[in-house]
Amino acid sequence: MTATVTERPGSKAESKFVRMSASKARVVLNLIRGKKVSEAQQILFLTDRLAAEPVKKCLDSAIANAAHNEDISPDDLYVSACYSDEGPTIKRFRPRARGRASRIHKQVCHIFVEVSRYTDEELKEMRDSAAAKAKSNEGKAKSKKKASRSDRVAKSKAKDTAEEKPATPPTPDEVEEEVVDEAVEAEEVETEESTEAEAEVTEEVEAEAEETEEVEAEEEAEESDNEDEKEGEA
Repeated sequence: MTATVTERPGSKAESKFVRMSASKARVVLNLIRGKKVSEAQQILFLTDRLAAEPVKKCLDSAIANAAHNEDISPDDLYVSACYSDEGPTIKRFRPRARGRASRIHKQVCHIFVEVSRYTDEELKEMRDSAAAKAKSNEGKAKSKKKASRSDRVAKSKAKDTAEEKPATPPTPDEVEEEVVDEAVEAEEVETEESTEAEAEVTEEVEAEAEETEEVEAEEEAEESDNEDEKEGEA
């Protein structure tokens, strides 16, 4: 892996003869093109593709090159260009049946990553937006804390006033209504209990009548059987 500074505005790093196809590397490079350096590093760290590792090494080399040769902070850099070209194809052979051999083409690629510094205007806009966002978040957090504290104070005051408020004695009309309601409820309970008792008595009487009928029927059947036996013996 080699790292160089080109005439173009920005620092460039190359990673040559990477043992994978260029199309596989381009899939990963498309994810970080135009991104901020810190964001691109996070994307590569969380990417599951095998090409993410050599691309990340090449990106780190370009960042180090910019910091060492041009004294640029990594916070001011972004991925201005990244691409992958095909390298020489490594040819191998595999023995097959009947003395034949089949070719194996192992592809190789070259990875190029270039990082550049944001302009002063872009950096100012980014810093202003970040400061405004942080300020808004702090204001929201403070307002939320104040609101929650005020709500707790209001609830505690309402609870204290409810406990301190004396209980008013009931009026004569309210007492009469309560007595009447209690009497009506007692009458309803008594009527329900009486109806339940009557229903139980009727069920018992019906069950006894059924039992007596069954006993009489059994006795009649036994008598008829005895008569039939006597007539058979005669």
